[in-house]
Amino acid sequence: MEGRVGTAQSYLKAKSSFLDFLLETNIGGTESIWIESIDNILIGRYNRYLLSRGLVRNSISFYNRVLRSIYNKAVKQYHLVDKRPFDQVYTGVDKTINRAIRESTIAKLLMLDLSYDKSLEMVRDLFVFSYAARGMAFVDIAYLKKANIHGDYISYCRKKTGARLEIKIESQIGRLIKKYTNPNSRYVFPILDDISSDDEQEVYRHYQSKLASFNRKLKTLASMVDESLKLTTYVARHSWATAARNTNIPMSIISEGLGHKSERTTRIYLASFDGSLIDEANVKLLKRIRYLLVSMKETNNGLVD
Repeated sequence: MEGRVGTAQSYLKAKSSFLDFLLETNIGGTESIWIESIDNILIGRYNRYLLSRGLVRNSISFYNRVLRSIYNKAVKQYHLVDKRPFDQVYTGVDKTINRAIRESTIAKLLMLDLSYDKSLEMVRDLFVFSYAARGMAFVDIAYLKKANIHGDYISYCRKKTGARLEIKIESQIGRLIKKYTNPNSRYVFPILDDISSDDEQEVYRHYQSKLASFNRKLKTLASMVDESLKLTTYVARHSWATAARNTNIPMSIISEGLGHKSERTTRIYLASFDGSLIDEANVKLLKRIRYLLVSMKETNNGLVD
């Protein structure tokens, strides 16, 4: 069931991206197109469009693979001529570059006085929330609802895979939830608050706009602590996983903490694990951040040589 949910979400995401391309480039003056009209020229234009929006090769390949799957199903179902429009675009998977940052860098971000710019402060806080919440993806943070909070735990399904995760609300997480939750909103964080429509496509487009803005402001934050630093919404997730590995937390627990449903062998092995082990692993990482933060503050106050 979870696999089908993940596949459906991938289809929806790719479809939304392709429709945005059709609308923004005004191809045919519509947001739909006949399958017979899809050829290598159109897909080539779509790939250039994705590049212009700053997507990396793996992200573009994801859209190409999903759209190719949809196209192939339509060709088979309706007995159409297969023009093989995806033969000249990239559909492979590059080795992921480690985007992790050090825990000391996260502590530096926490020390920034951003009271003069509330929007920048919120971006910093949500980046830290993502790290504290075991690398919760930005899309899941944006769609996170108050209904996902049950006592001392956040319980939610990942948008990407449909995997259900439970995260214990540690003190850092709780403070940020309390800081940003609007009593009049169904969402935990004010990312999708300013859209009243319940139309799924419209909400998703609004989310994409917020994501782009969020990443732009992360670049600003990065320049404030290190000119060479690159921050994106994915960095917090990579950083949590890397810090967990460097703290000798077993790879199986890290995989479960991240909700990597595709690692079948790991999931079979994890069947004997208690969820509290993941909570304990997260506590260790957050304690390290607190220790670094206190140490930096003491140094700045002249308490440490």
